[in-house]
Amino acid sequence: MNNAYLAKAKEVIPDPQILSVVAAKRARQLAAGGRPMIKCDSNNLLDVALLEIGEGLLTYEFDDAVDSPEAAEPAPAAEAAGTGEKSSDMPSW
Repeated sequence: MNNAYLAKAKEVIPDPQILSVVAAKRARQLAAGGRPMIKCDSNNLLDVALLEIGEGLLTYEFDDAVDSPEAAEPAPAAEAAGTGEKSSDMPSW
């Protein structure tokens, strides 16, 4: 891994956990046959991904549905086993 590419990518995505996930996913795409968006001197796919991030060609976004209140609500209570009736004494977490 090229430290210069890493430093450039850290300027765009300062959070190391997010940066590692984004770079790894892009490197996997390149390994599966994806075309690079930039010319890179290195044959290392992680270097290509970091350079793409550092040049601002690759971004990320969070899925807001995960943080929505509807997603945090528990599923309806499961039916009681074998009776076909809903159990009223089960906690509704």
